[in-house]
Amino acid sequence: MKLTSSEDRAVPSAAAPAIILEAIVRQFSVAATYNMAQVTLAPHVLYTRHGELHVDAITVERDGKPPKEVKIGTFRLSGLGALRVTPRHFVPSKIFDPNDERYKDVTLMAVERS
Repeated sequence: MKLTSSEDRAVPSAAAPAIILEAIVRQFSVAATYNMAQVTLAPHVLYTRHGELHVDAITVERDGKPPKEVKIGTFRLSGLGALRVTPRHFVPSKIFDPNDERYKDVTLMAVERS
């Protein structure tokens, strides 16, 4: 099922892990509020660090503008507000390395590259 813009939905923070997992599996970007900014993220991996859930993602937009540089950022899941799946599909980035040491034994879900 492909999402349309009318199907964008806000998710309570308790459902944040499920929405990130869905976005990773289906390779759809998510929109959220992070540090008082509106961000669109392409989530690549959900994992635990220090007992908390984190997502590493490419920032697609911040306050409606693309980033100056494409890079993977780390976001504490509890810091993402008004989290929702968007209809914007993404292709996993070549800069993402699922075998990076920081993901060893803590990865819950990661994108698959074709």
